[in-house]
Amino acid sequence: MRWVFGIGIGIVVIGISAMFVATRSKSSMVSPIITVVARPLDRYAIPNLKKTPFDSSYIVLDEVTATAASYTVYTFHYISEGKKVTGVAHIPSTPKPQNGFPVIVQFRGYVDPAHYYPGEGTEHSAEVFASNGFISLAPDFLGYGGSDKPSTDVFEERFQTHTAALTLLASVGSLPTADSTRVGVWGHSNGGQIALTVLEAAPKAYPAVLWAPVSKPFPYSVLYYTDEADDHGTLLRRELAKFEGIYDADLYSLTNYLENIKGPLQIHQGTADDAVPIKWTDDFVKMLRDKNITIGYFTYPGANHDLTPGWNTVIARDVAFYASRLTVGK
Repeated sequence: MRWVFGIGIGIVVIGISAMFVATRSKSSMVSPIITVVARPLDRYAIPNLKKTPFDSSYIVLDEVTATAASYTVYTFHYISEGKKVTGVAHIPSTPKPQNGFPVIVQFRGYVDPAHYYPGEGTEHSAEVFASNGFISLAPDFLGYGGSDKPSTDVFEERFQTHTAALTLLASVGSLPTADSTRVGVWGHSNGGQIALTVLEAAPKAYPAVLWAPVSKPFPYSVLYYTDEADDHGTLLRRELAKFEGIYDADLYSLTNYLENIKGPLQIHQGTADDAVPIKWTDDFVKMLRDKNITIGYFTYPGANHDLTPGWNTVIARDVAFYASRLTVGK
């Protein structure tokens, strides 16, 4: 009977082993579950912006808001990635040069949307530029003026200023009085950061003037100002943690792509600036010079973030800079 019992045990063991092998074989045939993480903000990384051809839009002059002896002020709009962006244009009323007026595209610094009015941060410099034969185009950006709303993502909203700016530059030729071969860029404060990113991503080399530009690496350039927020930056830091969990922040930092800047720069900085420390700009200018970028750097003793006192000197230097690079009267 023992041998019969042993055979029975053997059959049971063989059966269990066969079941185990069959189960394991089926399990090994099941495909692993792969989680795909959406990365919609990849398109805003500076190397990707540089590879992106931005389509020209029509710049539509909407209405006259002011007139002066040598220029007329209009509101305008254009379409950037399906969204309407409004702005303010100062256009010389003097006889148009053969190929059109040279153009300066101006990017203002940060303004609280609740207190913003179209042209804020650029209107006075635009008046001087227009009086000297330049068209000034100053976009409001999404969420400002009559523009459409920006993304609800706090970082995409920021990056949309870059795509709106690049689209505007690509659209300059749609203005009948503009010479799209003679275009300069101007930026103040955060607008200086926008200008620098645009210069790194744009397919052309643009001469540019920067007033007290925010030039620190991303995301420190954002975090530095969080104490000004009502929540002292709590929301932004939380969103940044999510962002850095998915994206490489270095790909969005202008300090990593300075070699892309091909046009000449002129930078102005006040020594009493309480928004952009002069050491930032001193260090940044050194970085630019180490990259062999053509640059003129001026500092103004006792001047604040708006370059006051010294504003008249600054704007005169700007006009001379653009006139020599864009050849007014061509």
